[in-house]
Amino acid sequence: MKDEIELFIGKELDTDEEEYVDGSHSRAVFICGKRGSGKSYSMGDIIEEVHDHTQGVVPLIVDPMGIYWTMVSENEEQQNSLWDWGLQSRAYRVNLLVPGNPKERYGEEVLSEMKRRGLEVSAIKINPSDISPDGWCDLFDLNINKPMGITLYRAIRNLSRQQGNEFNLDDIIDTVEGDAQSNERTKEALLNRLEMSRDWGLFSDTYTPIWDRLDETSLNVLDLSVVDPGKYGLRNLVVSVLCRDLFKRRIKARKREELELQVDVPRVWLFIDEAHNFVPSGESSLSKDILIRWVKEGRQPGVSLTVATQQPSALDHDMVSQCDVILCHKITTREDIQELNRLSQDYMSSELKTYIQKLDRVGQAVYVDDEDESISIVQMRPRRSRHGGGEN
Repeated sequence: MKDEIELFIGKELDTDEEEYVDGSHSRAVFICGKRGSGKSYSMGDIIEEVHDHTQGVVPLIVDPMGIYWTMVSENEEQQNSLWDWGLQSRAYRVNLLVPGNPKERYGEEVLSEMKRRGLEVSAIKINPSDISPDGWCDLFDLNINKPMGITLYRAIRNLSRQQGNEFNLDDIIDTVEGDAQSNERTKEALLNRLEMSRDWGLFSDTYTPIWDRLDETSLNVLDLSVVDPGKYGLRNLVVSVLCRDLFKRRIKARKREELELQVDVPRVWLFIDEAHNFVPSGESSLSKDILIRWVKEGRQPGVSLTVATQQPSALDHDMVSQCDVILCHKITTREDIQELNRLSQDYMSSELKTYIQKLDRVGQAVYVDDEDESISIVQMRPRRSRHGGGEN
């Protein structure tokens, strides 16, 4: 039987009793709240708790706003508040994962200052062979039943069969050029797209396991703010490839754990801010399928997930409904309140929207734990590390 791991999140508003999330097994946490209500701050609380109190769990933060690198510094602004709570400020080791070339993404002066402040900066690039034939077609919005989609799908499929994971972008281009089954016009249009993708700066020339870029002793922050969120869905591409790789590795590792064999891939706790951009309601994205699988099947391979959003109604209901912990800050839009109220359970004395209406201060949240069948209003604890979000 595993020892109980308690993640301290705050105090119950009426009784002042401390509130905890059980972190001794895989969890799925949903955090929401309008801008400025405290949802990103609260996610930082859980990140700190996971790092401080769990063993063999690697925190990975998907950061589309570029605000979590500040956890490398202490929360000096709230020292007095921390003392009142019996806590101390602290700085964390942060491994900043940068898609592409960090110097090109940040500029030399910014990069030097980040390193001076103690950040470990790691370039992370995608292996073209880690993207499925369907994924490549989705990346360029190509129909696999039309000429360009057929040609690209065939090229990736053949390279995968012939070379496994040992092919790069040049190999794809060469294979498309040599495709005798496609006409020149189709190949030229497809080659233009492939050549354009070089400019993204995301693809690796030689195969490097993405897992190798994670640091098991640090907070791993994937800074997606440096990647254009435009029509090609490059942020979703990075998340999709990374999460598919981690999930696959953990499935294999879990089998070894069951057989009491040595495991070199620890459990992962994934944190995603602005999650509606990755698992949107009513539409597809490159990362949507793997993230929904993560929340639905994560307990078996030992992976946890925390998602945060300003717009609950914009996040796919399959994701929200599978979460067993809810932290809901102030929400005011009708659509978002209706979406949240769908999560009301029989054990609640009132509908969820009734509890939400009682929130009147920044940092207050309705805390629902489906496992314990409990609901309360909590004041979230102050952060130990510096919060970089300003308004949340």
